Amino acid sequence: MTDQQTPPPVLVHVEGRAGHLVLNRPRALNSLTHPMVRTLAATLDAWARDPDIDTVVLSGAGERGLCAGGDIRAMHDDARDGDGTATEEFWRDEYRLNARIARFPKPYVALMDGIVMGGGVGVGAHGSVRVVTERSRVAMPETGIGFVPDVGGTFLLSRAPGELGTHLALTGDAVGAADALLCGLADHFVPARRLDALRADLASVPAAEAVRRHASAPEEGVLARARAWIDHCYAADTVEEIVRRLADSGERAAKEAAGTILAKSPTSVKVTLEAVRRARALGSLEAVLEQEYRVSCVALRRPDMVEGVRAQIVDKDRAPRWSPAALEAVDAQTVTGFFAPRGPGRELTFG
Repeated sequence: MTDQQTPPPVLVHVEGRAGHLVLNRPRALNSLTHPMVRTLAATLDAWARDPDIDTVVLSGAGERGLCAGGDIRAMHDDARDGDGTATEEFWRDEYRLNARIARFPKPYVALMDGIVMGGGVGVGAHGSVRVVTERSRVAMPETGIGFVPDVGGTFLLSRAPGELGTHLALTGDAVGAADALLCGLADHFVPARRLDALRADLASVPAAEAVRRHASAPEEGVLARARAWIDHCYAADTVEEIVRRLADSGERAAKEAAGTILAKSPTSVKVTLEAVRRARALGSLEAVLEQEYRVSCVALRRPDMVEGVRAQIVDKDRAPRWSPAALEAVDAQTVTGFFAPRGPGRELTFG
């Protein structure tokens, strides 16, 4: 297939009063590239000023999901073989896009059907009208690849009820529709079979009314019943104490969570806990994104990110060799170093 025949990675079209953005890399689970981010940003800028567009609708091509995240393989290659500049520039534009979506002046309807992870949460869960289905699996799984939740994920998770967000941040667990609603990652449940009808209504009906016509209640989730042990265990001050409480709780799910955390990058889980706690004290999404940019740029140059992507995505042996390999070997100075200002011209700012 020639370049002229290759379909664009973002399909842009208008139906009635609705502008549609369709992430169009289904074989890569619609993972985001830098050109895709630029296309989304430029189109949103144009549509914000267009009096003929009342609503923006984001969806993903294919049957598997909205978006599995950023192009992790490209980031891995840049960190391993390059100087990280390309990835930093990508994040700079991506995080600004996340803020733009959160502040978009018109209804921004994100159809968060299927897999919605990492960067997919960034382009979906900051929207004003966030729709999940029975097929939705929403997650910030970064600790499993030696990275830390970004794209405003620590902002969203820090504001989930109790310690639910801390649990999801450290374990990287995916949640279904009911739990996404409970955690503030989504607003409405619409059965997948009704999505086409919802899209049709959005062409001529205000977004709130269109969603109301098709929304219903999802099946019960699992997190509401686990609040007691989650809130107790994750309120601890350190990851070591969180893991100890989980292991000693007597709850099977809690013991499984302890094992999950211990399998992640020790550095990543410690930095993630600090990032979520700091995000609670920051007053805006933009401030959290600025913090995440600092953390991400440090993580890019640490060995665990390259190793984590190698183990999960490149070689797929699922046996990462973390450095250091134990929680106790990650000291406080290492953790706080992720949050240090990077200097003039190297910070993410919002004008």
